[in-house]
Amino acid sequence: MDLVSLAQALQALGCPAGKCDEMAAQLEKRAAQLCAERGGTPDDALSYLIRLMAGGWAAQARGIQLPK
Repeated sequence: MDLVSLAQALQALGCPAGKCDEMAAQLEKRAAQLCAERGGTPDDALSYLIRLMAGGWAAQARGIQLPK
């Protein structure tokens, strides 16, 4: 997935608009790190990270405090 598409997907999932481009680049980098560390495909790693991010945004929207 290219960074523009990833940023658009992140915004649709609740990422603050001003952070989408930066977050997309960070997620792509972290997905590559996960592949190197654990194996698997870049798409699987990216899907995993996007699910984590979306869950965090959903919790924030409901007013749930996540542990730091």
